Amino acid sequence: MKELFRVALSVTLVTAALFLPVAVAQPSYPSRPLRLVVPFPPGGPTDIVARPVAQKLSEQLGQQVLVDNRGGAGGNIGAESVAHAAPDGYTLLMGTVGTQAINPALYSKLAYDPTRDLAPVALVAAAPVALVVHPSVGAKSVKELLELARSKPGRLTFGSAGSGTPGHLTGEMFNGVTAAALTHVPVRYPMSRRSGKPACRGWRPQPGGASWCPETRRAKSPQG
Repeated sequence: MKELFRVALSVTLVTAALFLPVAVAQPSYPSRPLRLVVPFPPGGPTDIVARPVAQKLSEQLGQQVLVDNRGGAGGNIGAESVAHAAPDGYTLLMGTVGTQAINPALYSKLAYDPTRDLAPVALVAAAPVALVVHPSVGAKSVKELLELARSKPGRLTFGSAGSGTPGHLTGEMFNGVTAAALTHVPVRYPMSRRSGKPACRGWRPQPGGASWCPETRRAKSPQG
């Protein structure tokens, strides 16, 4: 089981920056600002990685690198926009394991081919997936959590950033190798329509799958 999860984490938790290779052959490149597409909303993990990268690229290239958040469809919308952009090296993608590996296996039809339409350049960041529980659950170890889950099959839930995300797939792998029977609940964090950033800080999960925002004290279902 340890080997299985070691492989899963090393493969799925990678964020890669991509751009088309023709840019390397242009001696005057770049002669104008570049666009770095983040295929997820502002404030998320990919966005947090992309913004300092964009700043450093701007400093090194001598041209502004503009972050363009295009979230939706598990990253497919943003990735597709880059795949169909002019192959001149001025449109970059902050790709993830979702856009490059998970989605091609998850979706029967994609408007882009990550191996044909996008060229990897560098590994930018990697992140772990951690198993944590709310104190009210009462489990102090993985063994205790498994015992509790098996005594209540299907009644304990685990949250992720959405269906098909690394957190979701890792949770299902955990279910598969332990027979924990945890129920997946995709959590959607509220976004401000005005700023496009998370509408509140400290979004907190509650027992039973509900969540609430400290600023509003309004209970929210993870499914909307």
